[in-house]
Amino acid sequence: MLRCLTFIAINFNSQHIKLEKMPDQTTIQQFSKSLSNPLILPADPEYDNARAVWNGMIDKRPAMIAMCTTVDDIVKCVNFARINKMLVSIKGGGHSVAGKAVCNDGLMINLSEMKAVVVDSVGKTVTVESGATIGDLDKETQKYGLATPVGIVSKTGIAGLTLGGGIGYLGRKYGLTLDNLISVNLVTATGELVSANENENPDLFWALRGGGGNFGVVTSFEFKLYNVGPEVMVAQVFYPMENAKEVLKYYREFTKNASDDLACYALVVRVPPVDPFPQEFQGKTAIALVACHSGNLENGKSELKPLQDFGNPILCVIVPMPFLALQTNFDPGVPNGMRYYWKAHYMDKLSDDAIDIFVDYTKELPGALSIVGFEPLGGAINKIKEDATAFPQRGASYVLGIWSGWIEPHDDEKIINWNRELHAKMKPHASNGVYSNYLDHDDVNQVNSAFGTNYKRLQEIKRKYDPDNFFRINHNIVPGN
Repeated sequence: MLRCLTFIAINFNSQHIKLEKMPDQTTIQQFSKSLSNPLILPADPEYDNARAVWNGMIDKRPAMIAMCTTVDDIVKCVNFARINKMLVSIKGGGHSVAGKAVCNDGLMINLSEMKAVVVDSVGKTVTVESGATIGDLDKETQKYGLATPVGIVSKTGIAGLTLGGGIGYLGRKYGLTLDNLISVNLVTATGELVSANENENPDLFWALRGGGGNFGVVTSFEFKLYNVGPEVMVAQVFYPMENAKEVLKYYREFTKNASDDLACYALVVRVPPVDPFPQEFQGKTAIALVACHSGNLENGKSELKPLQDFGNPILCVIVPMPFLALQTNFDPGVPNGMRYYWKAHYMDKLSDDAIDIFVDYTKELPGALSIVGFEPLGGAINKIKEDATAFPQRGASYVLGIWSGWIEPHDDEKIINWNRELHAKMKPHASNGVYSNYLDHDDVNQVNSAFGTNYKRLQEIKRKYDPDNFFRINHNIVPGN
């Protein structure tokens, strides 16, 4: 039975709606009965699990949660919230570090049960519901030896990843996740189900490729697929931290000359406490080069061989690996419910000074789950014009990610301050802009920077499709005047 909900008042700026009270009990009951699943309320045993997101630092409490299973459920949720002037958040995979999937006191539209993946192996396309994760997508596409560019943690939601960018092992060859989007279906702020592609609502389609969740509730995506796997050539080479400066200078040259088939990450990590890592290094900080060559296996072996010949690694493994296995490689290191805080920069180059600062700050890596390092861009990502999609940062060579992770709340201040200090020290060596998918909860002043020269056009499209800023629990684009 639905329990009574207390009256609340939420004050927004002039762009926002003022909520003076919750809908009455009868209205809520009628709404709940109209959905495929009853609303989940704070007193219900499922509530904490339904509201939870990946980042355990996020502890917001929606007034009600709708577990949607159909497009009609989503339409009803949007209409109910609009009519009743309720705050709305949207949970897909729930993996955003900023916790934008959940709001206080409003309605959470939870899409986590909408995760169907339908592959057209002949046409090389895939249709994905917006609650699906990378793992859900990869599992189905790899049955046919196909893939689309996505991230490198399988628990990441497809929706947030795509709407903000999508960097991963296949990016240099095939572009960002959003670059491979064919069409989108979504529910607008007026409760209308629309399609967006190059021919239908092309302005909206442009905005959805990088503009985040500002324009509606996506119900499904359609992507291009490519022949990838079932095996790819993978290198995992770990070096002692005292060799980090030499390793990063080598990495700089190695990636500069890499083919588009090759994506190589340079990451400061803790050595896993398992074989075959030498026992004396287990648990210690090290620098690792992790690379994937997605082309012909023999070509990959040849292009990765120089890693085998450089320096004195703790461990060097260069082998064919199932693409599915590679895509879950980082999952154990980013478990659900721990505490996470992220910052990032784009980097056009890695100067010697930047390498010195980076290594000096990462010799002692705070946080048992922290990873810091460089993601490769370039290739197909950089061949697209900055105004071709809403994602503008096409010229950088790397993303510097400072992905702090830890377990205990008493470490919050220490680790967050360390993260911010490293971010500030690296800023003089960074290029313009910031990757919106790595914005944290306190990066509200960085939204313009994330969209760069495309921000004004995004404001105009926001005004057309969401003039009242109904969808505002996101990295928000304020509607243009």
